[in-house]
Amino acid sequence: MDIIEIIRYIFLGLLQGFTEPIPVSSSGHLVIARELLGIEARGLSFEILLNTASLIAVLYIYRKDITAIIVNLSRYLFKGARDAEAKTDFRYTIYLVIATIPVGVLGILLGDIIGDGASMLTVGVMLLVTGVALWFIKNKRGVKRDGDLNLKDAIIVGIAQCVALMPGISRSGASLVGAMSVGMNQKNALRFVFLLYIPVSLGTALISIGDIASDPELTTLALPYALSFIAAIIATYFGLKWLQGIMEHGNLIIFTYYCFALGTFSILYSLFT
Repeated sequence: MDIIEIIRYIFLGLLQGFTEPIPVSSSGHLVIARELLGIEARGLSFEILLNTASLIAVLYIYRKDITAIIVNLSRYLFKGARDAEAKTDFRYTIYLVIATIPVGVLGILLGDIIGDGASMLTVGVMLLVTGVALWFIKNKRGVKRDGDLNLKDAIIVGIAQCVALMPGISRSGASLVGAMSVGMNQKNALRFVFLLYIPVSLGTALISIGDIASDPELTTLALPYALSFIAAIIATYFGLKWLQGIMEHGNLIIFTYYCFALGTFSILYSLFT
């Protein structure tokens, strides 16, 4: 394997990793990279591997929140604790599970057909849809905190996340739109969205273990896989940290403009080339 191919895999790891947490569609960017640059990874398990890398970065960033939830959930279930914090985290966990169900069911039922043969035109249209959705929440300043969530909120966010099964629709963007539409403040919406990302991504990784193990390219691509995996972890970390800073200042509008620009370009490219 030559150095150019190794660089190609590292680039894809950086691209997937950085665009995974921000609301601009990582899957759409991979389609665009394939079309414009002729860059396409070999091997069935590559995208799953990069998603797992992003999961590691998300787990690290939210490690304190995850630990606190696990501790309070354990106190509530096994030690009979009924204080406000334990109750809130118990209900919060239930709502995360409920919000995971819609995309889990659709992912299993339609996983083999959603996104198959995604084109620049499809990605371009979906990026415009993402941009429009982000435009509608750009000025929303919700007040709901963790303890204010209810069953309806969880279902709405879960359904919103399902839309992201289409390439070009950002998972984080769709989930943020759902969370902020039900009145969650930006910080809590972002936290809920990425805690929701964990079971979905973890489930995908576990279901796909067999595919990864049987991938005929796994042995020959061990080095580029490893390098792209590391690149994706690092890129996801910095991408999510950047998004957290943006959310603190309410500047989601920059992602709207970006989706409009890239979506328009993708459509024009598909029509005139």
